[in-house]
Formats: sequence, C-alpha cells, structure tokens
Amino acid sequence: MAVDLSFYTSSLWEEIRDEARSETRAEDILLIFGQRGIDVSDEIRERITTCEDSAVLRDWFMRAVTAPSGEVIFTDE
Repeated sequence: MAVDLSFYTSSLWEEIRDEARSETRAEDILLIFGQRGIDVSDEIRERITTCEDSAVLRDWFMRAVTAPSGEVIFTDE
C-alpha cells in the first residue's frame, strides 16, 4: 500500500514549517535573554514574537548571545 506524502512537498507544508521555525527562533531569542538575566520590555518581546522573517530572526538570535540589552539586537537594520 502506498502512502500519499504529497502534503510534505506542498506550499502549505512549507508555510507551516516556516511559521513554526520562526516561532521557535523567537522563543530561543527570549530564552537567551532570560538565561543571561536581561530584562526585555513588552515592546521588544512583541517585536521579536511577531517577526516572521527567518533571516532577521537568525540575525537577532546571533546578536542576542552577546547583546548587553534587548534593544541592541535591532541595530544595523
């Protein structure tokens, strides 16, 4: 019996996967700040969690590792 896996190659699947990745990356950024003891304002938290651009989130993630504050990850945009 063959199993139909066409859903996993569809544009809908790609959209769902990309959205999940963005949500996970945003959570990771906030987790980094939390582990480092850096308070994040509601404005910054909202900006991070509503971003859907995976490349931007990746840049913010990399900056969050060494950023002295939440605002710093948004520099150079």
